[in-house]
Amino acid sequence: MVELRQYTLHPGTRDILIELFEREFIETQEALGMTVIGQFRDLDDPDRFVWLRGFADMPSRSQALAAFYGGPVWRTHREVANATMIDSDNVLLLRPLVVADGFIPDADSRPLPGSRDAGEELVVIMLWYCTAPAAEGFAGFFAQQLAPLLDECAAPVVASFVTEYSTNSFPALPVREGEHVLACMTRFADHAAHARHVAALTRSSPWQAAHADALTHYLMRPAETLRLAPTARSLLRGPHEETQMPTLSTGDAS
Repeated sequence: MVELRQYTLHPGTRDILIELFEREFIETQEALGMTVIGQFRDLDDPDRFVWLRGFADMPSRSQALAAFYGGPVWRTHREVANATMIDSDNVLLLRPLVVADGFIPDADSRPLPGSRDAGEELVVIMLWYCTAPAAEGFAGFFAQQLAPLLDECAAPVVASFVTEYSTNSFPALPVREGEHVLACMTRFADHAAHARHVAALTRSSPWQAAHADALTHYLMRPAETLRLAPTARSLLRGPHEETQMPTLSTGDAS
């Protein structure tokens, strides 16, 4: 179970929140059973902070969130954190569809406090908005038609997720409802690698045809693309080299 959380912040406060988050909110959440998968600067919006948080299941999500947001760490730092935020309700609750081996590195590999940002490494998340639950149709089309074309254009899909429709197990933190989303994630060593990928997609007639077919049969609109720069202590980062992308394997869809 994964939350994709996009926060709209007051201008000029993103680095304040990131510094606080990476100092106070990583190990303290993980001690309660959550996984802080990744934190990112949105490259296309200087006032957006994006992060991913994972849970074993919905009951453990409820227990862990209650413990954290009712606990001393959040109580001590919430005023400073909340002062940076205009909106923190842009949250998609997702379940894994396909994940790559090693998609979430071992927490022991997390960069230590004081580490530098990840240079030009990129994580790109594409959000596909479907007219019906993605698992009922679009997920198969994506796996058979779109994902192989992304791979051919030097962007193997390292993870994909679909909407989790269970009732929000911690209503104090709202999530977006009434949407059918498939989210896919790719990684790039640097901006130049991503630019080459985009150029390859633009030139690809099979990609253009498959994308048009998806819009006709499955989608409400073209995919939304998030270009994300990992912060200094993000567990999820870009690959060190373009050739080091992992191979897809079927993950737990529960």
